[in-house]
Amino acid sequence: MNQVSSVAAAQAREALTALRQEVGKVVIGQDATISGMVLALLCRGHVLLEGVPGVAKTLLVRAMAAALSLDTKRLQFTPDLMPGDVTGSLIYDAHTGRFDFRDGPVFTNLLLADEINRTPPKTQAALLEVMEERQVSVDGVPRPLPTPFCVVATQNPIEHEGTYPLPEAQLDRFLLKLNVSTPSRADEVTILRNHHNGFNPQDLAAAGLRPVAGAAELAGAQHAVDQVQVADGVLAYIVDLCQASRQSPSLSLGASPRAATALLAVSKAWAWLGQRDYVTPDDVKALSHATLRHRIQVRPEAELEGVTADDVLNSLLASVPTPR
Repeated sequence: MNQVSSVAAAQAREALTALRQEVGKVVIGQDATISGMVLALLCRGHVLLEGVPGVAKTLLVRAMAAALSLDTKRLQFTPDLMPGDVTGSLIYDAHTGRFDFRDGPVFTNLLLADEINRTPPKTQAALLEVMEERQVSVDGVPRPLPTPFCVVATQNPIEHEGTYPLPEAQLDRFLLKLNVSTPSRADEVTILRNHHNGFNPQDLAAAGLRPVAGAAELAGAQHAVDQVQVADGVLAYIVDLCQASRQSPSLSLGASPRAATALLAVSKAWAWLGQRDYVTPDDVKALSHATLRHRIQVRPEAELEGVTADDVLNSLLASVPTPR
């Protein structure tokens, strides 16, 4: 990497570090989730947030968009939502006598797909092309989405009545699944203090949130992440973890080759944020749960015994030899 590229990469890393700190001003006690969102943006991926209501999932997306000066739209998924309500549709114009395409909410930078599991599979499937190809095809005409583009979907882990579980093909499109936990006692006290002092989630500028980066800085950071080196031993370690999941007696579905490429991508981004130009096995371990937990399927008999996807991943990380 030449000197100019090194300076640009350092500036991009500084901007992305500032982004994490800036969002942390208003989203209290969710440092891991904020970092996960930044990783997804660095890897041009999508995020599935799972958490009970009231843990700042929506606020996180709005704050991230504001700190990056990006456009964001929120789409509430409901049982009567149609695919055209997501992607857009052709509308007849009586004045011109022709059908014109009207953009759907997906034509944005950060799309918040709120409670995505409350809409039927047909509407969920409308996001497959959007997430994979980053385009919308209507009447045979592909329409590219803005750059950058990221889907951030949410779902409630405890309320299942009236929901439609996401199919495996849909889950596999999400780079990361982040479990958004309730904040600690100290963080919750800070949240209450902020609200007592007038914090308004609808007015982030008044709360002191400012843009610290933009699309150009994000693109530069993505390019820098692409240059991170990965030794053959680490590549083999990622493959060994994924293959071990396919042989696990506790799983009916193991991690696919797409899962392996996802784990490689986020490991490179995590290494870059850590100011390294190479990936270590610890980077792989740190991101394995968020990258793989939604891509593997625990057998029903194991679930009855209380085994979770994270439990299986813990076992795999303990049993697969770590390269030196």
